[in-house]
Parts: sequence; structure tokens; C-alpha cells
Amino acid sequence: MSQQANPRGTFLKIADSLKRQIEDDPNVAELPSLAEVMRDHKVSRGVALRAFGVLRQEGVAEPAPGGRWRVVRAGARVDQRPLEQRITDIITAEELKVGEAFPSASALAERFGVSRPTVTKALDKLESAGVLASGGQGKVRTVRAAPIREERS
Repeated sequence: MSQQANPRGTFLKIADSLKRQIEDDPNVAELPSLAEVMRDHKVSRGVALRAFGVLRQEGVAEPAPGGRWRVVRAGARVDQRPLEQRITDIITAEELKVGEAFPSASALAERFGVSRPTVTKALDKLESAGVLASGGQGKVRTVRAAPIREERS
């Protein structure tokens, strides 16, 4: 059954509305939340999800962490590496030395657009790998060792 078989085509109208919003503002990077679309268009969750599905199918948007949707621009590249690898890049990019303080989980969550528990899991992996040292609850994490890049043969 094709998407046009829906007699009202409400989800297609919503998808078109969101596409116009993206086209009208080249700076928009994130779409309204599912709840906002439901409220603004007075539709059910299923209809809103189908609208987002159309955008995904057309390559206009993709799901982002936290249940949000981000706009996919032509030529734009999104870093798909695991979060712990992207966090490790901070040590190199900011030239942090062994023993220096590392940004907090809250700051990293905001920086990468993910939840704090997600960042905490990634930081725990880095602690297990020996890259970061934890001072315990409420204390600052520090750099324990410079990250090692594995070279492919």
C-alpha cells in the first residue's frame, strides 16, 4: 500500500510543512520534537511518526540522540563514530596533559547533544581503558594517559 493511499494524507502535509521550514531557514539544524509536531498539527503520535518517516526516506532528516530529529543538508557530514572515540578527540584537540581536568559529563552532554547517562557510559569505558581517571562522585575526572591511535595495516 503506497503512502498516497491515505485518504487524508495528513502525514504527507506535515512532512511538506517541515520541508518548507527547512528550506525557508538554512540555519535550522534540528526539527521540532515529536510532541511539538503533535501539538502544532493536532495529530496523533503515529501520524507525526509517519511524517518523520517520510523525511527520513527522502534523506531530509535523520533521528538524533534523545528522540530528536536533525536536518540532513547536502554535503554535510555527521560524525558517526562511537561517542567514546569522539570524546577522546577532546584530549588531542585541546592538548590536555596527563593530570589535567577533563570536562564534566554535563558539559560533554551539551557539546555532543546526548543525554548525561549516555556520556557517563562513554566516560566509564574510557576509565576502563585507562585514558581517564575518576576522582569519585562530585570530583573532577582527570586525564590519565594520552589516547593511542591504532593504525591499520
